[in-house]
Amino acid sequence: MSKHSRAASLVGALVLHVFRDRITADNADAGIELLAGRAGCSATGAEWRAALTDALEAGYLYDPVRLPEGALQCHWHLELTPLGVEQARLLR
Repeated sequence: MSKHSRAASLVGALVLHVFRDRITADNADAGIELLAGRAGCSATGAEWRAALTDALEAGYLYDPVRLPEGALQCHWHLELTPLGVEQARLLR
C-alpha cells in the first residue's frame, strides 16, 4: 500500500471512528493515544496525526482544541463537521 493510499485509508477510518465514538482528552498527545487505542488499527501515533491533519484540511473535523464556555482550561475534542458526517455516511 502506498503512503498516500495508507493516509487516505486512515482518514476514512478516523472519520468513521469519530462518527461512532466521542474522543475527548486533556491534550493532543493523550487524544491521539486514545484514538489509536480505540480505533483498533495498527497505525502509529505519527500516522494518526497525519490523518488528523488531512481530515482537518479536508474540512471533515472542527478544530480539536476547545475552550468551552465557563471552562478554566482548554481540552481536546474530535467532532465531525457536516461535511465529515456526510463523508462518514458515504463510507459506511
